[in-house]
Amino acid sequence: MSQSSKLAVDAMGGDHAPDAIIAGLNIAAERQPRTFFLVFGDESRLQPLLAASKRLIGRYELRHCTEVVTGDMKPTVGLRLRDSSMRRAIDAVLVGEAQGVVSAGNTGALLALSKIVLKTLKGIDRPAMAAITPSAKGDVVMLDLGLNVVYDARNLVEFALMGTIFARIVLGLPAPSFGLLNIGSEEGKGDDTLRSAAATLRESPIAPQFHGFVEGHDIAAGTVDVVVTDGFTGNVALKTGEGALKLVGDLLRQVFSAGPFAKMGYLFARGALKRLKETLDPRRYNGAVLLGLNGVVVKSHGGADAEGFAHALDVAADMVTYDFNIRIAEALTEMDRAILSEDPVHHSHG
Repeated sequence: MSQSSKLAVDAMGGDHAPDAIIAGLNIAAERQPRTFFLVFGDESRLQPLLAASKRLIGRYELRHCTEVVTGDMKPTVGLRLRDSSMRRAIDAVLVGEAQGVVSAGNTGALLALSKIVLKTLKGIDRPAMAAITPSAKGDVVMLDLGLNVVYDARNLVEFALMGTIFARIVLGLPAPSFGLLNIGSEEGKGDDTLRSAAATLRESPIAPQFHGFVEGHDIAAGTVDVVVTDGFTGNVALKTGEGALKLVGDLLRQVFSAGPFAKMGYLFARGALKRLKETLDPRRYNGAVLLGLNGVVVKSHGGADAEGFAHALDVAADMVTYDFNIRIAEALTEMDRAILSEDPVHHSHG
């Protein structure tokens, strides 16, 4: 395990930048005492905020940038801005000045820049986006959540490998269970790609952790610790779940404000409702991670407040501290040695 980490921060990305970003850094500085921050953005706006953040004294270096990738900017335009806070933060990872980057900025631009600048780890064909979501049994990791609409069986195997290691690091699970998202749990369900990936995983070093196929309702039920799927399906499932959580919250507010007896009922249920709110607080789940790149990349929600951004920084620091990419390389070597060395769909990209 590394003794310290250095994170590059895009301080100008997000709906509430730079105030929420620097406030989030101030929170994370206390929780991550071994992390140093390279802060990229407009010096005139950032220096007063940083100077007022007592916990950040001696913990950061400010790098002035003249450009910003805005939220409504097309990724192709963002790619051309060489002095944007987002590009400079990613470049810092490329040259080894930082081990990870965190941004609440334009998602499309961050994905495009990260893939083009950092490129994928050797042995990983496609990177995947992973995030944590609540379930009846605790937190669940889901991937891919939108990066890969075109994929093959090898990609799903790689996603499973990366997802289980991510769950070990971020959720602290020694042997997380995982399943492939399908239209049924029976072995014969799904297309050839899913069945081929399942067959490979049943013969792999992580076979003891493989639950098999899972369905949509298994995500919220917490049937497995890691749900593996393609980017299109994963993104739809995640957005559906987020919408359902919002609906539940809205309905509860309506129910407990319907009249005097309902309000009285709220007083009795207030403690339990507070615990429910804390469990489902979206800030706890902020920080989607791009797995499989040469460097740690964490995407914070654009609307995140200080606490939410601090959580994204926590995730990035954990990934660096516990040598996520080294673990990926070791697991891939073990996987290929075991069963994939003669796999015709095996790819190896640097």
